[in-house]
Amino acid sequence: MLNLACNQYGEDGPPLIIMHGLFGCSRNWANIARAIAETHRVYALDLRNHGASPHSPSMTYQEMAEDVAEFISTHEIQNPVIMGHSMGGKVAMQLALQQPPLPKALIIVDIAPVTYGHDMLDYITAMQTLDLSGKQRRSEIEEELQDEVEEPGVTALLMTNLERASEGFHWRINLQAIAAGMSGISSFPHRAGVAFHGPTAFIAGEYSAYIRDDHHDRMVELFPGCRTVTIKKASHWVHSDQPDAFLETVRAFLGTLER
Repeated sequence: MLNLACNQYGEDGPPLIIMHGLFGCSRNWANIARAIAETHRVYALDLRNHGASPHSPSMTYQEMAEDVAEFISTHEIQNPVIMGHSMGGKVAMQLALQQPPLPKALIIVDIAPVTYGHDMLDYITAMQTLDLSGKQRRSEIEEELQDEVEEPGVTALLMTNLERASEGFHWRINLQAIAAGMSGISSFPHRAGVAFHGPTAFIAGEYSAYIRDDHHDRMVELFPGCRTVTIKKASHWVHSDQPDAFLETVRAFLGTLER
């Protein structure tokens, strides 16, 4: 288990933990975290091999869930609502299935407990093969990365992992470990006969294909009584595309937990 880095927002209210997606970090969720911190004590985590958290050569959902469980125990957090986007959503689901008493409720953002037929290895290759030596400006690197990635939104996300030290630019994300674990990251562990019966909300983006109708049976099997809300005019990055609608949906769900 690793000691995860965290940014905390707010001192009072019920606890809520936020987990980012692949290639992300807690800073990507700062605006959402500040807004939720008006009523909750928010912990935005950096998952292993991301952000300011430690690196490890191994990166399975079981290990990532154990990291989060250790964080909850170390910080003596009681009955947190756990919200995760994409990969972070799978970590949240895995944690709830491994240790059902830990979360009070789940908010799963644009991901389902299924195996996807695509991976992000092309992005990793683009980052690994980019020659950072001698580069003086971030804009130079961003332009070259954009030529390989082509999607401006993805390029911007990847660029949040670029850091500059005395010896020059480097990627702070553990690309080697993520590449090695990509097959597992794209899948979801199957655990027969296990389910989380706590309140669970799936939030999907209208323009995203990450939550589909044919995923519904699996979602209900593992999370009986779950509900799904689709945010209009949103892609996979629901919280960035439609932050107001996203926050409205999250607050409505949190409100049901207080009744």
